[in-house]
Amino acid sequence: MSLQLDQGTLQAALVGYQYQLQHIEAKMAELRRQLGGSAKKLLSAPLPEAAVAEGPRKHRMSPEGRERIAAAQRARWAKVKKAKKVLAATETN
Repeated sequence: MSLQLDQGTLQAALVGYQYQLQHIEAKMAELRRQLGGSAKKLLSAPLPEAAVAEGPRKHRMSPEGRERIAAAQRARWAKVKKAKKVLAATETN
């Protein structure tokens, strides 16, 4: 399914993004003003490894949490299978 956008929608999106960009640039200018001369040093310094790492840290689920989820899913499937058996039994009678 492809999404077809008309010119008006695209232009509205562009205006919205331009507004966001101006807002971000204003915030960055304010931060640079507050930092004073140290802003140039920060911009030229290499980023720490943690800042360069790709993506957010992944949440690790505990084995107990996984077991609780598995037990709940087994219970849901048991309920579905029981309902199917009941339905099949009523249809054959």
